[in-house]
Amino acid sequence: MKFLVVDDSNMARRSVKKILSEYLTQDDEVLFAVNGEEAVKLYKEHNPDFCFMDLTMPIMNGYEATLLIKEYDPNAKIMIVSADVQKGAKEKALSNGAIGFIQKPINAKKMQQIVRMAGR
Repeated sequence: MKFLVVDDSNMARRSVKKILSEYLTQDDEVLFAVNGEEAVKLYKEHNPDFCFMDLTMPIMNGYEATLLIKEYDPNAKIMIVSADVQKGAKEKALSNGAIGFIQKPINAKKMQQIVRMAGR
């Protein structure tokens, strides 16, 4: 499987990869993007199976990136991972096509549920 982790925080990206690594095989690949624009570009180049998307990022936010990715691939599996837990943020992200919304930080139990959603 290919995973795309999108977050402007290096620490957040590393944190997701560290927890995700428990579920990875040697055939899996994890790609990283630091903003929504880069995420859309990488998504189109690599067609990942699952995407972890932050909402608040420079250049292009996660809402916009989710919309563009879903336009490109209506079947894209995008999980929002954000510290913004306001009801409006969650509703907007889901209406833009995200399959779920997880509050930062992701713990091992949440990751296990997410990986199941990814098809593993």
